[in-house]
Amino acid sequence: MSDKNDMMKLYSGRILALAADMPRTERLKNPTATARKRAPLCGSTVTVDVTLRGGIIIDYGQDVKACALGQAAASVIGAVIVGQSLETVAKGRAELATMLTAEGPIPSAPFQELAVLEPAKDYKNRHASILLAFDATLEAAASVETTVSP
Repeated sequence: MSDKNDMMKLYSGRILALAADMPRTERLKNPTATARKRAPLCGSTVTVDVTLRGGIIIDYGQDVKACALGQAAASVIGAVIVGQSLETVAKGRAELATMLTAEGPIPSAPFQELAVLEPAKDYKNRHASILLAFDATLEAAASVETTVSP
């Protein structure tokens, strides 16, 4: 398969549709925490605001400046993250990373739609961008845990 055909497969219609219709793109006015993550290789950035209650994400906002793959991942995550526990989010991140790097299965519910990014496993330079929304969310949550701890 030619490089052009590989790129067309990678940037499928579904990925482009997810990137174009991203939910929760409004920043939160009074979040519990905020984190900004950047993928050094490509320069993609994601800023995430979260409101947490008892380890559950009760509100979420994101500002995504990333390639279509990073945007598609943020779109899937933004659509299902409210109501999820931090443990579920961490599990989703681990499963996505395993799918991309170790031939692992697609992430389990509620993040199963990240399967659309399976063709990106051959593009290691895109993995950091794809993981940014998860990484920013988990960093924001960790900052709350460290400020609350004695």
